[in-house]
Formats: sequence, structure tokens, C-alpha cells
Amino acid sequence: MAIARFDPFRDLAVLQDRMNRIFGEPYGPREEGVLSNWVPAVDIFENDKKELVLKAELPDVKKDDVSVTVENNTLTLSGERKFDSEVKKENYHRIERAYGSFSRSFSLPATVDTGKIGAEFKNGVLTVRLPFREEAKPRAISVEVGS
Repeated sequence: MAIARFDPFRDLAVLQDRMNRIFGEPYGPREEGVLSNWVPAVDIFENDKKELVLKAELPDVKKDDVSVTVENNTLTLSGERKFDSEVKKENYHRIERAYGSFSRSFSLPATVDTGKIGAEFKNGVLTVRLPFREEAKPRAISVEVGS
């Protein structure tokens, strides 16, 4: 049997994600061809370098149309996916993808060093690296034997 690391906040994070989905998704079908708000999918994980990594899917979004800000231990991703103006709306047979502005905010733990946050945009994926503070990283403590 594998040993799982206990995380008391995991259930709370799952509940918050479900609530965000409930209140973040539009109610009912949207009218075809209408610009609407959308929310990019995000993965958040911890890597071997002891940093949190956030990856957001932003297909057809230009780097200049994306903003990453940190204020009061809150990371905010915002931007806009613009409707392709080269093709006339009357030439479309179906429009299923959402267009328009988006914004997602995430509370950062106190262990993140906000001064060293970095972001990279490549192949439609925004990767934000959130390194932990030095004092938050685990360290080995030597134990001496007394006489």
C-alpha cells in the first residue's frame, strides 16, 4: 500500500474549484456567434525544484493579450481571445469556442516568494513558476550524539 501525504486543504481546494465551476459557467446555452466570457483550463502542481507551477491553456491568444499580476498574495491571469476578423460571421457554419476577455485569480500560500515569480508563454500554454521562499524549503538537520 502506498503512503499518501496528508494535505488538510486538498478537500477545501476541490470544493473551491467546484464552486468556481458552478458560478463561473454561464447558465444555459449561449447564442452562436456571440462573444462571451470564457475561463481557461489551469493545472497547478509542485515540481522537484520545490516550486509551484501553474499551467494555463490559452489557445489562439497572443502573448501581448495576456497579463499576469501579483497583488496582496493573489495571482491574477487575465487577457482576451479575439474573434478572427478575417472570416465573416455569416461564413461560419458553427461557432463553439468562446471568445472575449478572461480573468482567473488564485490565492498564493505565504511560502511563495512573490519577488521571484516568472512566466513563460509557449505553444498556447502560459507557465507561471512560483518558487518557495528559502525558509519554506525543507532542510536536513544533523543530530549529534551526546555522551
